[in-house]
Amino acid sequence: MSWLTRVRQSIPFIAKRDTPDNLWHKCSACGQMVFVKEHEENQFVCPRCDHHDRIGAKARFERLFDPGSWSILPSPEVAEDPLKFRDSKRYADRIKAARLSTGETDAFMNARGSVEGQRAVIGVQDFAFMGGSMGQAVGAAFVAGVRAAIEDRCPYIVFTAAGGARMQEGILSLMQMPKTTVAIAELHEAGLPYIVVMTDPTTGGVTASYAMLGDVQIAEPNALIGFAGQRVIESTIREKLPEGFQRAEYLLDHGMLDMVTHRHQLRATLARLIGYLCPQAQAA
Repeated sequence: MSWLTRVRQSIPFIAKRDTPDNLWHKCSACGQMVFVKEHEENQFVCPRCDHHDRIGAKARFERLFDPGSWSILPSPEVAEDPLKFRDSKRYADRIKAARLSTGETDAFMNARGSVEGQRAVIGVQDFAFMGGSMGQAVGAAFVAGVRAAIEDRCPYIVFTAAGGARMQEGILSLMQMPKTTVAIAELHEAGLPYIVVMTDPTTGGVTASYAMLGDVQIAEPNALIGFAGQRVIESTIREKLPEGFQRAEYLLDHGMLDMVTHRHQLRATLARLIGYLCPQAQAA
C-alpha cells in the first residue's frame, strides 16, 4: 500500500452532494456556465456574451404573444414516409426519435394570438426537430399558417431555423419551395404582410424560398444565414471569403436584411411593424 493510499484512506469520508444535472447551462459561444433559471428568464440569451441560443416553438410563443391570448393551430396530416426511405436508420424511426426528444409532431408549428393587442399568426421552425429540415409536414404547416392569417385578416410572421430540405423525402421536400412561395403570393393578394425573422441557423432550401421572401426581413444577432456552407462556396469559386460573411450583421450591411433585432426587443418591434403594415389587425 502506497503512502498516498494510506493518507487518502485516513481522511474521514465526506458524502458527495448530489447536484441536479439540469441546474446549469453551458453557453455554446463563450463556454461560461449559467444557471438554467437565469438563462430562461433572459429569454435564452447568454447574460455573459449575449449569445442567442436556439429555442423551440412554444418558448417563442410564450415570449411573443400576450399572456392567455394564443392557441396552437393543429398541424395538417401528411404522408410520414412517402418514399420508404432508409439510410443507416429507417426514416420512420428517425421521426419517432425526434418526436420523443422534442415532444412535437414535426419541425414547424403555428399559433394565433395577439401581440401587444394586435392579431397575428406566428409560425416557428424548430431546429431541434431533425435540424428544422423542410419536408411535406413543414410545407403543409406553412400553408396552414398562411390560410389562418388570411382568415384572421392579420400578418403572418415566420421564425426560420433550418439546415435545409429533408433529404429523406427527396424531390417531395424540394417541392415545398414553390408550394410555400405560392402561399405567400396568396397572402399578398389578400393585402396582408409577411414578416420573416431569421434565427440561427437558416440555410439551404429554406433560405432559397420562404425565408427570403418577407416584406420585412429581420434576423437575430449573429445568426448564420446562407444557402451553401462557406467551405463549399470557397472550394467552388476558389477564393477566400470575408470573415462572418454569412452572419446577420454582414448581411444587414450589404442590403439583404432590413434589421438585426435583439431578442429582448423582438416583441415590441413586431408589434410596431404590425401597427404600420396591418392596422386592421387591432384586436377587438
